[in-house]
Amino acid sequence: MKLAFETWGRLAPDRSNAVLVLHALTGDSHLAGPAGPGHPTPGWWDALVGPGRALDTDRWFVVAPNVLGGCQGSTGPASPRPDGRRWAGAFPRLTQRDQVLAETGLADALGIEQWALVIGGSMGGMRALEWAVSRPRRVAALLVLACPAAASAEQIAWASAQVHAIRTDPHWRDGDYHGAGPGRGPHAGLGVARRIAHITYRGTQELETRFGHHPQDGEEPRRGGRYRVESYLDHQAAKLVRRFDAGSYVALAEAMNAHDIGRDRGGTRAALGRVRARTVVAGVDSDRLYPLAQQEELAAGIPGADGVRVIGSPYGHDGFLIETGQVAALVRELLGDVRDKAALPLG
Repeated sequence: MKLAFETWGRLAPDRSNAVLVLHALTGDSHLAGPAGPGHPTPGWWDALVGPGRALDTDRWFVVAPNVLGGCQGSTGPASPRPDGRRWAGAFPRLTQRDQVLAETGLADALGIEQWALVIGGSMGGMRALEWAVSRPRRVAALLVLACPAAASAEQIAWASAQVHAIRTDPHWRDGDYHGAGPGRGPHAGLGVARRIAHITYRGTQELETRFGHHPQDGEEPRRGGRYRVESYLDHQAAKLVRRFDAGSYVALAEAMNAHDIGRDRGGTRAALGRVRARTVVAGVDSDRLYPLAQQEELAAGIPGADGVRVIGSPYGHDGFLIETGQVAALVRELLGDVRDKAALPLG
């Protein structure tokens, strides 16, 4: 098994300054920096990382892994298995717990016994939460953004429709499509999945304000052309198809569907009661995929969380990625607390 990761800053001699940042469904380890070889897109939280920024690399050692099951360097469905063939459709089903187990191996390899801060939003928030519940003494501070304690029926339904779009693509071939040659993978299905997902990622009012009922420039919907919002979704689909593997999308979407922090732990409240980290839970006021009520449940159950913080944004679920100023303030608050007190004792 391989886990790709990137780092910024320098690990202190006592290893007390490490921050773990966990990406969402189609993210990767490239938290900051320009696009380039091995990095098809610029850093997805670039504004937060660097000297003098919230994740100040003159002070903090920032670690961002690509999730197990992903397609940007970590072992996933497109990776070779021991016999040399690709995992493809035989890739094991994963849970957030499996992914955190892999990330624990990374922490051990780096010699990090306790993270000063673990940050994650959406799927990354699920893993951040799992870190704090299953390994409470290894997390000094926790920032959970726009995620639930367990996937709801509606969230499972949205994700299942996306998975179905991929699996019903004739080029899916039960997941064994990687050797089929250029253009012969389930790209159409992945594009449909992205269109479905992106609708849930953005805010209702934002879509109406940006696109309304307007046709795309130079096109007439009544004569086979597209509406402006359709063109936008086509663009988002094409971007993802160029950089992401359909098999990884299925594996990670199913892991998100399986997310339930209380499973085999006595339920949600008992599980959240295990958290020892100084915790901030935040949600986006226009998020219709993971609505604020789910973050309120987390904040109510985590000792000392002191209510949910609201990120004001018209951008829906994606607000946690876009509203970097508001997120930066939460990061600075937590890291300030870490600096002001000794880390939790290890046990």
